[in-house]
Amino acid sequence: MAPVLETERLRLRSWRGDDLDTFATFMADGAETRFIGGPLTREDTWRRIAMFIGHWALRGFGNWVIEEKASGVLAGYSGLWEPEGWQHRELMWGLLPAFRGRGYATEAAARARAYAYGELGWPTIVSYIAPENAPSRGVAERLGAKQDGSIEMRGAVVDVWRHPANVT
Repeated sequence: MAPVLETERLRLRSWRGDDLDTFATFMADGAETRFIGGPLTREDTWRRIAMFIGHWALRGFGNWVIEEKASGVLAGYSGLWEPEGWQHRELMWGLLPAFRGRGYATEAAARARAYAYGELGWPTIVSYIAPENAPSRGVAERLGAKQDGSIEMRGAVVDVWRHPANVT
């Protein structure tokens, strides 16, 4: 089970069954999911949530739901990721359209990164970002990450953004 983390405006919490409706709507939109593997059916979205939960059991870390404290609504996801075949441990994030432009991705990712460095003792972390994904590049830059080359992952070239070490 994921620990609950908080920031001034956000709560990072475990995935729940009642997150499916909101997340399935987001995951069904091809434009919204173009950088994360493309659209999913409701059933495949359920499997994605199960994979996120299972990652915690297998690795001891994973993704959280970003919940806006003021409304209690699912605003997106952020967390730590290292599925089989990944070259590095990754810090990732994504927001539902209604919550963009408020700094939530940066706020949530900074808290998740602080957990990785402070609680888990990681020496480094990267974010894999498609070169054409300008909003995610902006988040990485605001977090102080620097581009550190490119690699091919699952048939696509992605840029590797290395986060500053030991930032908590």
